[in-house]
Amino acid sequence: MTKSKKITLSASRDIPFNKLVLSQSNVRQIKAGVSIEELTEDIARRTLLSSLTVRPVLGDDGGETGMFEIPAGGRRYRALELLVKQRRLNKTAPVPCIVRTEGLAEEDSLAENIQRAPLHPLDQFRAFQAMREKGKSEEEIAAAFFVSDSVVKQRLKLTAIAPALLEAYAEEELTLDQLMAFTVNPDHARQEQVWEALKQHYSKQPYEIRRMLTEGAVRASDRRAQFVGLENYVEAGGEILRDLFQTDDGGWLQDSALLETMVTEKLNEDAEAIRAEGWKWIEFATDFPYGHTYDLRRIRGEAEPMSDEEDATYTALKAEYDKLEDEHAEVDELPKEVDERLGEIETAMEALQDRPVRFEAEDYAIAGAFVSIDSAGRLRVERGYVRAEDEPVAETDVDPEGDAADPVSHDDAVDGTGKATDLDEEEDDDGTKPLSDRLVCDLTVHRTMALRNALASDPELAQLACLHAMVLSLFYHYGQASCVEISPKSTQFGAQADGLADMPYVQSIDLGIETWAGNLPKAPEELWETLSEWDGDSRDALFAHCVAMTVNAVKEPHYRKPRQIAHADILAGTLGLDMAKAGWAPTAESYLGRITKAQILGAIREAKGDKEAECIAGFKKPDMVTAAEELLAGTDWLPMPLRTPLMVEASEEPEFEIVDDGDLESLAGNDDAEDDPVPLEAAE
Repeated sequence: MTKSKKITLSASRDIPFNKLVLSQSNVRQIKAGVSIEELTEDIARRTLLSSLTVRPVLGDDGGETGMFEIPAGGRRYRALELLVKQRRLNKTAPVPCIVRTEGLAEEDSLAENIQRAPLHPLDQFRAFQAMREKGKSEEEIAAAFFVSDSVVKQRLKLTAIAPALLEAYAEEELTLDQLMAFTVNPDHARQEQVWEALKQHYSKQPYEIRRMLTEGAVRASDRRAQFVGLENYVEAGGEILRDLFQTDDGGWLQDSALLETMVTEKLNEDAEAIRAEGWKWIEFATDFPYGHTYDLRRIRGEAEPMSDEEDATYTALKAEYDKLEDEHAEVDELPKEVDERLGEIETAMEALQDRPVRFEAEDYAIAGAFVSIDSAGRLRVERGYVRAEDEPVAETDVDPEGDAADPVSHDDAVDGTGKATDLDEEEDDDGTKPLSDRLVCDLTVHRTMALRNALASDPELAQLACLHAMVLSLFYHYGQASCVEISPKSTQFGAQADGLADMPYVQSIDLGIETWAGNLPKAPEELWETLSEWDGDSRDALFAHCVAMTVNAVKEPHYRKPRQIAHADILAGTLGLDMAKAGWAPTAESYLGRITKAQILGAIREAKGDKEAECIAGFKKPDMVTAAEELLAGTDWLPMPLRTPLMVEASEEPEFEIVDDGDLESLAGNDDAEDDPVPLEAAE
């Protein structure tokens, strides 16, 4: 029996630094990993932890020259070289080296780099934890390994995951992204429960793990959470889950019941403060449906003017603001202190401009206010709304005896043919008798036609008259005070679409209504004079706003109106309307939760491709909706009813087909020839 040959390890020795040189045989040519500067600081902190692999430099005669080249360990050499240049290391300092003479230098370099097994992330996580338990702070650990504090916090967070999941990660049953997703909930039992459930899923995406672990929780970005304040919620005993590995908008509030209690209590306190102003009634809720004030008349108060002291403060702030802007007009970036001061001035000026609104005593007696929370979590107070039953009784021109007014006065006579005639002119009259209603009617018909003729020749005044009639109808609650019989119709929405009030385009049009209403006179009788005094640009802008308020492109099941919808497509194309850029996105509430699973998958295929659709094809409906919302976020995908048809290029001439009268009559008389809208399933 032959004995196996024993191996002999390469000799190790300390070699002065100035006897070492880099070798051209080092296979590492691409810079990667920790920088030389960071490695230098690490060696300065802990000294050299790994020896250099060197080979003797031979002379022409084949003998050693006393110099050694480094085929493996070039980065460590450069770090030592930097320490020598910084005079932090003696140039003759001994360096621990492994001296190799057998084989090829390239082989030494390649083997050292290939055979080195990278540290498993889980080992790094546990090492950080061990250092933390031995008294090292997160900042000290971060400084020791040249990483940020957040990286250390993330790694330490991973060590708090259930041991069963860590073992699954070590066995490569879990990816690092999946493991990180479990950190949003520290409950080990819940983590293991979700992991067992995920084993039955076709897909185990991180977003699915986060959704399951935060089920029933309320996002910190929710209006209710912002309203009560996260600090107040925590002080009351509430817990917030955080995700250190992804942007979580502040995390998730675990105790939704506590949050609801705090919201109700705070809203009630705020509502009582508003009630103390003297309003007849107060209604408060977290949110009211869009359009809840449509049937109510709005009383608009007057903003209180600034006092002399406030006016002087505002003037001084404005002067300081203008001076700072002029002094730094040429600089690309404002100094920090100047930028901060400009922000402070803007805030102070906005506070002075936000004037309290004053109402009359009789307004408080009949009107009320709605108190709710806006989309940003701020208190929203809508004051001055009058219910129909609280409206004061309006005076009407009614005959005391209750007789209705006839088109022809009782003073008119009727001849044998039934035609009304004026009374006998020879009838005794003392000169005070008014003209008959019939005569006044005939005379004003002539005046009306003459007015039409005169107005037709004055386009500017005609536009003013049209604007006056529209504003009266759209902005004033009672009656008409215009002889121009134009009645714009503004259909109101609210119950048809949840979340409408939070959309940016709705907020913009509502802000326009508020702004215009605040600039119009309270009494409709004063409107003509006010509009007459406005410049053309202001009237044009108000005219556009009034016309915009009459647009109705809603498809209703009982009233399809295909010609109106076709015109809406033309209008949208002319305006270049893009609903995605306008702010609409497919969410569970707005779309995904209201369609079938097949339609959801169709949307994913169109926006993200077949692969992504297949990943969620086996999900249950609630899980599929959540996953689809995340997948479609930022894609600008739109369902068919929201897409704007492509417009014909302006340079292209439209083609017309000549039809005979018979064909034209058949087309005009066949309303049923309109194609029904394509069902969503077929269109997509």
